[in-house]
Amino acid sequence: MRDIAVFSGSAHPELAAEVCAHLGVPLSPTRVSRFANDCLEVQLQANCRERDVFLIQPLVRPVQEHLVELLLMCDAARGASAGRITVVMPHYSYARSDKKDAPRISLGGRLVADLLVAAGTSRVLAMTLHAPQVHGFFSVPVDHLHALRELAGHFRQYDLSRTTVVSPDLGNAKEAAAFARMIGAQVAAGAKQRHPDDRVTISSVIGDVTGRDVIVLDDEIAKGSTVVELLDRLRESEPRSIRIACTHGLFAAGALKRLTEQPDVLEIVCTNTVPLPVEEHEEYRAHRDKLRILSIAPALAEAVRRIHNGESVSALFDAARGE
Repeated sequence: MRDIAVFSGSAHPELAAEVCAHLGVPLSPTRVSRFANDCLEVQLQANCRERDVFLIQPLVRPVQEHLVELLLMCDAARGASAGRITVVMPHYSYARSDKKDAPRISLGGRLVADLLVAAGTSRVLAMTLHAPQVHGFFSVPVDHLHALRELAGHFRQYDLSRTTVVSPDLGNAKEAAAFARMIGAQVAAGAKQRHPDDRVTISSVIGDVTGRDVIVLDDEIAKGSTVVELLDRLRESEPRSIRIACTHGLFAAGALKRLTEQPDVLEIVCTNTVPLPVEEHEEYRAHRDKLRILSIAPALAEAVRRIHNGESVSALFDAARGE
């Protein structure tokens, strides 16, 4: 892979290094500096001319800092005559701003997609977008991977003969159903309602969970309020065991502590699309007996290899979705 150049922003360099290790290519250095007026400057410190450039940067806290950094990386690569610029965005946090559900509200998911394209992005590689329509916000090709294969591989170590996969809401039920097919389980979903004050209520669980081993599956866990509410409804049906799984383990505002302290939660499984928040490191050490972090670096590396070689990436989609 002689004509490939991989750079990382400051959001998650550990993941970028792991992807490069699987690809067998070096991680090219990036210099990020700040002027006295607080503006950022980015320099890509390796040759980009006519090369296939991959920029790895999840949008995690501080999201705005990392977004501007990514835009500047795109601009620097374009100015350096890169042959093609692919943004590898394991977590697209603005994907949650995907609909106009209130008057005069912004659509951040589409706006940030436009900004990335305007900065020079030729292609996007993303992992588990919050909603399928976000794919269409980009005017350049998007390869959309899922972590269902990695999650399924982890849960196959258990006896799944009495397992039900539970989606916290109907919006994520399609992914939950695909995951249930992959592991040979049943599927259920919560009847969720989000109130104007950002409060979440789940009135019931649709499906059979009584006396069964439950896997709660969501795309991301931020504050964890939805999952905690779902756990209360699940307990009313007396499941045999409860495990929690997600792709993006953001664990903001003490969510990891709240979830691991639930006595009937046996395990919390997530991937390394995002780094563990710095302020949560102490929590991780205290609660690591319940937390499992799976690596999606091999999947990202294989997708990068296929994009670079002009091969089909759809086989990865099919494997991830169990289709």
